[in-house]
Amino acid sequence: MNPEQIKAFKSMTSAMKLRLAESLYYSARTLKEAGLRAQHPDWSEAQIKQKVREIFLYART
Repeated sequence: MNPEQIKAFKSMTSAMKLRLAESLYYSARTLKEAGLRAQHPDWSEAQIKQKVREIFLYART
């Protein structure tokens, strides 16, 4: 991270950081859905939603 990013994060409140993390989480889910749709055009919306739930439920770092 560059010094400007560090300064920005240090100036954020805990609530702001939480909102940012939540936004990133939902953006990641949206991108995963789009990727699954592209890889599996034959899947229904229900199948895509279920697979995204599974991926995020069992995700490991």
